[in-house]
Amino acid sequence: MVETPPHQDAPTGPGYLPIAEHGLIGDLRSVALVGTNGTIDWYCCPSFDAPSVFAAILDAERGGSFELAASVPARTKQFYFPDTNVLITRFFTEDGVGEVQDFMPVTSETDESARHRLIRRVLCVRGTVPFRIRVAPRFDYGASPHTARMVGDVALFESAEKSLALTATAPLECDGVDVWADFKLDEGESEVFALDQVDGEVTSRPCARQEAEDEFVTTVAYWRRWLSQSRYRGRWREMVHRSALTLKLLTYAPTGAIVAAPTTSLPEQIGGERNWDYRYVWIRDAAFCVYALLRLGFTGEAKAFMQFVTRYISPGDGNPSGPLQIMYGIDGRTELTEHELPHLEGHQKSAPVRVGNAAADQLQLDIYGALIDSIYLYDKWAEPISSAQWDDVCALVDWVCENWDQPDEGVWETRGGRKNFLYSRLMCWVAIERAIRLANRRGLPANLPYWGGCRDKIYRRIMDRGWSETRQAFVQYEGSDVLDAALLMMPLAKFIAPTDPKWLSTLDALTEELVSDSLVYRYNPQASPDGLRGDEGTFSICSFWYVEALVRAGRVDEARLAFEKMLTYANHLGLYAEEIGRTGEQQGNFPQAFTHLALISAAFNLDKALG
Repeated sequence: MVETPPHQDAPTGPGYLPIAEHGLIGDLRSVALVGTNGTIDWYCCPSFDAPSVFAAILDAERGGSFELAASVPARTKQFYFPDTNVLITRFFTEDGVGEVQDFMPVTSETDESARHRLIRRVLCVRGTVPFRIRVAPRFDYGASPHTARMVGDVALFESAEKSLALTATAPLECDGVDVWADFKLDEGESEVFALDQVDGEVTSRPCARQEAEDEFVTTVAYWRRWLSQSRYRGRWREMVHRSALTLKLLTYAPTGAIVAAPTTSLPEQIGGERNWDYRYVWIRDAAFCVYALLRLGFTGEAKAFMQFVTRYISPGDGNPSGPLQIMYGIDGRTELTEHELPHLEGHQKSAPVRVGNAAADQLQLDIYGALIDSIYLYDKWAEPISSAQWDDVCALVDWVCENWDQPDEGVWETRGGRKNFLYSRLMCWVAIERAIRLANRRGLPANLPYWGGCRDKIYRRIMDRGWSETRQAFVQYEGSDVLDAALLMMPLAKFIAPTDPKWLSTLDALTEELVSDSLVYRYNPQASPDGLRGDEGTFSICSFWYVEALVRAGRVDEARLAFEKMLTYANHLGLYAEEIGRTGEQQGNFPQAFTHLALISAAFNLDKALG
């Protein structure tokens, strides 16, 4: 748990909480980030990739926020109600202790799911605590004006695109734009604030104290019931289960999509330009998520993603960069045009703020290996794939066999030009190799001689041109001497034995050049220009890959220490952003699916090695 210093006034004014000072709640359609100061400063409604309603994390003055905190100096602590995604923020004042329970009910009922209800339940658990609430939505990333008015006891916020209703058990005041209230609670007393999306079909509905209590109980039961499916019984159960709960929050229930992260433009370096929109389905990230969830026994989520793949990602769709895009919208759309929002200053003035992602048009050959590997594992651990799905796999593998030797932008989506990246070759090998395994195990029809010949050509190409005699290591791209942490996947993907002398030499080189206190940099941007200014932090998924590579190399004690160190870089709730900065701060979009799935895999394999 995190503790914040006393503050004079709970609504925080024009400042920014660090990225790590947030928890996450959601309803499997969207999420909200709740700061340790009680402020919701990121919320998109009605879906992950919809325009924001609260975006103070990207612009403290213009982004909009939902503040709820003690109105006197207070220390705060934040934790999840055990085994759930219900978030508790506690306020410790001189005269008492209060808490805010934040959650979004998960429902499959059409009318209620369209409401996207966000409940903030305030309780005084000891003594007396005064609270203040201020609700200041700013629609369409702060670009669309709105009005606020009271309709009886309900505050109605209306813009051209969207309307929200705030129901409360405490009396509200309104100035035509924002709504606020001041109230004092004695021990045992509570107030409830519920924010709904409303339109012609969904009307505002009060949320009485008893209903809030019932919704709290139901939501807790939902998350605990879901988590009870987990088969993990290892040493790091709390962290693994928090990662699983986080991955579940990043799934879009209507389609089975899994977003890379629920935020946009949180900077990889304060003041830098490496700010991207991650609220989409990266084939690579989602496929790896399937692996992590299958490991834990969550076959339902894996099946839902496979249905997303079957429904929306057909090899026949095509685009200039091949049969698959690297990412899709959560509804399967392919158009993700990138543009900047110049009216927002960015988190801690780290512009630009971007919506959409131009990397969707890149060629990244590694996605074929990630996807086909996940299909192979799903067929092995969950249920056999259909004949139509196998036909799609065959079409993809045939395309890979014909195109594996093209230069591409690579796994890190560099904007410095295409190269013959070794990781891309590696995952093309995985795509063909896993398809061959699947065909042999199931007796499925395939052009095995052709596939096998292409697989072997890729292997020889990597061993001949991907190895640097100078560095005594495998390198980022052919003809270079640059190291790349993505190559930690070589033994994990079963391309090379984890104790092969060439691999151990590569592991030593990576450790010497890219590892800092168990943290791993992706590559050196100075040695391998990526077309962007500025530096970046260490990449958390690479740090967990490093743990797994050490495990497989037999360096188990070293792996365990690296893993335990890595756990200390999580935030107070066990959440990770994409990167970790020089002084241990979280950087980049938050929380990131990639990081949490790699944590699950590393914990699973480390447990297995420790016995």
